[in-house]
Amino acid sequence: MPSDLAENQIAIRRAILHLCGQMGWSSLNELPLPDGRRADIMALRPDNGFVCIEIKSGPRDFLTDSKWHRYRNWCDQFFFAVDRDFPLALLPDSAGLMVVATDMRPAGYTIIAESAITRDAPTFPLASARRRKLTHLFATQAAERLGRLDDPAITASLRAARRIE
Repeated sequence: MPSDLAENQIAIRRAILHLCGQMGWSSLNELPLPDGRRADIMALRPDNGFVCIEIKSGPRDFLTDSKWHRYRNWCDQFFFAVDRDFPLALLPDSAGLMVVATDMRPAGYTIIAESAITRDAPTFPLASARRRKLTHLFATQAAERLGRLDDPAITASLRAARRIE
């Protein structure tokens, strides 16, 4: 098991992002929402549905957080993502549940932990105007993040290197 809460949160996030990819969901970390909150992970499903995933690194993280209720306004489904040691009785039955086996990850290795959806989330379809707004926000954030990675100087140096070979 990861040694501290920050390390545990990273292990949970990596495993859940991997799970999203396996399910064909496109995901973004820390998506700023129009109401000023920030979703830990927002995923866009192939059917254009949005899934919000709130990562909880431990019981205290959950008990001191009162904002998660408001994320439901910005998704079709809402999930909590926790590790296997998390006391599941704390989490409401009205949310989906993703569980990560962070304790199975050897210390010091960057192996992605196993994860699974252990309880599906109820679906509450977004209104079409809100879906359009969220789709635009998701696409804009994804394009901006990709654009920051696509530095013209890096592209030019890669092209030059390929010509030399």
